[in-house]
Amino acid sequence: MFEIALLTANGLLSLALVLGFWRLLQGPTLPDRVVALELIASLTIGFIAVYVISSGRTPFIDVAMVLALTAFLAAVGFARYLEKGGHREND
Repeated sequence: MFEIALLTANGLLSLALVLGFWRLLQGPTLPDRVVALELIASLTIGFIAVYVISSGRTPFIDVAMVLALTAFLAAVGFARYLEKGGHREND
């Protein structure tokens, strides 16, 4: 039963990742792409969490935390860039 739950989690995360990449490519605006990158980073953290649960290798939790902090700082940087009058496609 545990293996079925892990496969289901990986499958749903994979589907969400494909949809996130689709939104990243389609856009249509820069903020949409930034949100898609945030989603992809969050899904990667989800993949790492599922791997940690399935394998028991707890040091990967540190990797997930660093990725989460980096993604957060990148989102703040993009938001500041857009707020200061950065490039916008459709305003």
